[in-house]
Amino acid sequence: MSGLLDLLNSPMGKQLISGVAGQAGQSEDKTAGLLSMAMPVLMGAMKKNASTPEGAQGLLNALNNKHDGGILNDLGGLFGGGVDQSVMDDGAGILGHILGSKQPQVENALSQKSGIDAGSVGSILKVAAPILMGLLGQQTRQQNVSSANGLGDILGGLLGGGNNANKQQSLIESFLDSDGDGSILDDVAGMVLGGGSKKSSGGLGGLLGGLFGK
Repeated sequence: MSGLLDLLNSPMGKQLISGVAGQAGQSEDKTAGLLSMAMPVLMGAMKKNASTPEGAQGLLNALNNKHDGGILNDLGGLFGGGVDQSVMDDGAGILGHILGSKQPQVENALSQKSGIDAGSVGSILKVAAPILMGLLGQQTRQQNVSSANGLGDILGGLLGGGNNANKQQSLIESFLDSDGDGSILDDVAGMVLGGGSKKSSGGLGGLLGGLFGK
């Protein structure tokens, strides 16, 4: 299964990074760094929301009714004249649903870690959220998923498999549940950046190595 690693390292990922950077007026390097941290956090939040029957059903309904993966088929069109306001509004709704009251905290912590101002981080997340939903919708269709268990498996697969994913998921949950000091993001980012980890080749640990290892 293609995961977030594959998405950001693929030609489509490069197009995504370039488009988001242009939309937000940020450098591609900084934007890539931000997305590599933010997308696992957003996906982890979706996974947490889908851990209850009601949450899983709500997510499945959204995927079936609106987010079928079509957004991934025309990223050039999406970013061509600036991202349409309807996409931004959709992203704002997704973020509000999955992050809730933690949204400002998440954005501020990502801002501190990425060096991008919080306002731009918020704009980037509004674009990233519908794309993540599109990726999830694409996967559910390809695998004919219609149950909460199947959805959980896809979310886990996109986050990466094995113990690293479990550790990462617990870190993401701690981050989302933290008291607002943002320090847990250092741990999340450390895993994403491969810092302090001897096994950074698998999962999200090797992501920035792949992006910036030139």
